[in-house]
Amino acid sequence: MAITNGYTDLTTIKLSLGITDTVDDTWLEICVTAASRAIDNFTERVFYTTDGSRVYIPYDNFMVEIDDLASLTSLKTSTNVDGVFDQTWGANDRQLEPLNGIAGGIPSPTTHIRAVGDYWFPTAGQEATVEVTGTFGWSAVPDAVEQACILQAARYFKRADSPMGVAGFDAMGVVRLSRIDPDIATLLEPYCRIRMA
Repeated sequence: MAITNGYTDLTTIKLSLGITDTVDDTWLEICVTAASRAIDNFTERVFYTTDGSRVYIPYDNFMVEIDDLASLTSLKTSTNVDGVFDQTWGANDRQLEPLNGIAGGIPSPTTHIRAVGDYWFPTAGQEATVEVTGTFGWSAVPDAVEQACILQAARYFKRADSPMGVAGFDAMGVVRLSRIDPDIATLLEPYCRIRMA
């Protein structure tokens, strides 16, 4: 088993747990991959990159919300709203947002494109009239996301020590595991996707 699109690596998770042997490597890799996908679900975005083309429905003639975009190769629209993306936009026709690649003080990929030049986004019902080609996702995993992944993967790894969700007992009785670790939530909340609609 290898870690797939993980937000930390095997060496780092082993260091955090004080593990020096290779006995649990496969299980740790599974935990890191599972923690990374849990982060994707919690934040509604991914922190790795994939290349390709995706289509979108614009909000209006001037704004379209897209998946996180690390770099743009091309922007096209369907002028006849027929599924054929025949109008290629130049750099002066569009504005990538957030401006300066910063959202809420955090370096961020592009999430919106605004029409600012000679073209506007065709709108016709709920049809996808915008095609974006490029590298989607985040170009680097933020430190807070890696830390959250380490904490969550360690939690998954230690789960075998807490059967039925019971972490132990104290003077008040049974100590149960919470649904989400507050520290993990604090690390990830600034990275949660906020959508316009």
